[in-house]
Amino acid sequence: MKVDLLWNGGIGTYVKASTESHADVGDRSNDNVRVNAGKLHCNVIGEGGNLGLTQRARIEYSLNGGRVNTDFIDNSAGVDTSDREVNIKILLSDVAERKGMSRKKRDELLASMTDDIAEFVLRANYMQTQALSMSEARSLERMDEIARVITGLEKSGLLDRDLEYLPEDSELEERKARNQGITRPELAVVLSYAKIDVYNALMASDETLEDFLKTHPMRYFPEVLRRRYLDFIPLHRLSPQILATLIANDVVNRMGPAFVKRVQLDTGANVVTIARAYTIARQIIRAGRLNRIIEDLDNEIPASAQMAMMFELSRVQRHATYWLIEHYGDSLEIDKMIDRLKTGMGIVYGRTGPVMSTAARARHAKAKAGYIEMGVPEKLADKMSALLLTRVALDITDLAVTHKRDIMEAAKVYSLFNEKLDLFALHSGAEDLNVRGRWQAVARSNLRDDLYLIRRDMAAQLLKKRSKKSIEQLVDEWLQQRSAKVERFKSMLEEMSLRGTIDFATLSVAAQELRELAAI
Repeated sequence: MKVDLLWNGGIGTYVKASTESHADVGDRSNDNVRVNAGKLHCNVIGEGGNLGLTQRARIEYSLNGGRVNTDFIDNSAGVDTSDREVNIKILLSDVAERKGMSRKKRDELLASMTDDIAEFVLRANYMQTQALSMSEARSLERMDEIARVITGLEKSGLLDRDLEYLPEDSELEERKARNQGITRPELAVVLSYAKIDVYNALMASDETLEDFLKTHPMRYFPEVLRRRYLDFIPLHRLSPQILATLIANDVVNRMGPAFVKRVQLDTGANVVTIARAYTIARQIIRAGRLNRIIEDLDNEIPASAQMAMMFELSRVQRHATYWLIEHYGDSLEIDKMIDRLKTGMGIVYGRTGPVMSTAARARHAKAKAGYIEMGVPEKLADKMSALLLTRVALDITDLAVTHKRDIMEAAKVYSLFNEKLDLFALHSGAEDLNVRGRWQAVARSNLRDDLYLIRRDMAAQLLKKRSKKSIEQLVDEWLQQRSAKVERFKSMLEEMSLRGTIDFATLSVAAQELRELAAI
């Protein structure tokens, strides 16, 4: 039938792949009513029961345009509810032992938290299926990245590709040729194993996870427990396991299954450091609040607009995570780093408009207009376009704290250099470079980071000075002392602009010229 939804419940496997026999399914009692996935004409399948479809059937149905997750995704609320019940009872057993809570009082308290637990569980399901939609939307362009995740999980012994019906590399190449990505059922498997992998790494680490307590398990237990028994939560006998589960869910849901492995490969950081950096990044750019605002627009603006904003948020968080690891590495402390950067970042986002360079202001306005055109409310569009400042905001805030300078002074240094040397053209050129494959992407990233490091060094030279002169005077003096190099650099930029298309080699030479200009 051509219907919107096929809802499967109960016991029995009713759909198989056309390549499978009834014997392969192993459910003889339903052989007479079972159909092949290719004969389904519904738009969506919801699996309220277990094994309503074989995994191969889900994949075949998805490749034909159908929308389905897997039974373990659609049924995860039951497992989550059970886990939370057990962990709350463990907490309350400690309360009963130390404070004499009666069984009757405990049961009344448990019953009172029913709605809270339902909200937590539904939120977890929402996040998990949102993560699948995000991965699915980019699965074709990120197929190589997901393939590396699958291969890595397979090599570690955690994943059996054949058992989980995940495609071989040759099949992935064929799909690329057909413009088909990795299906939701396949991504559901990869997502789940990626979470297990991160969880295992966190549990295997010698480092404590207690510094995550303020940002993670507070969301796990209902507010009434946090209010009454806050001091019991860190002492929960399964606190490390709860923490590791929440961290793994948060990182993989928001950043995708390839994120942690990619950061490890690029930086050499361990999983705990990556999790700390990610957690700090979310806090200092206020990503949680922004995500909620975006999610509250469900069914009010196009889903494509919501996706675009969420992808931008994840991109910004990734850059911030890399920055934190690059500058602070294993010495990262969640509370201290949030205290160091969050307020200053907020100032850069919200108050530096008047001191922005002309190019930066134009870029902000263009991004804001683009979001509004998508249907995004103006206030949110403004907040999203402000995220373009994130990478430079990190340097501005960090330098201001280090040299005990006002944030606005540090921001003005950056804006003046940007204005007087047209540095925006270099950054735009680096951002716009077309790359193919991982290594070209790494080269672009290295070039971009190099430009930021040079600009940081230029700003630091002025901010560490103690002078009664204005920022404008200090910048002008700095440029005047290097007037010959400045003219040569400007001539190079002018020549580049005349050429139109800027390639990697040209930008690399320009970066070297800027480095020489910045040298003391």
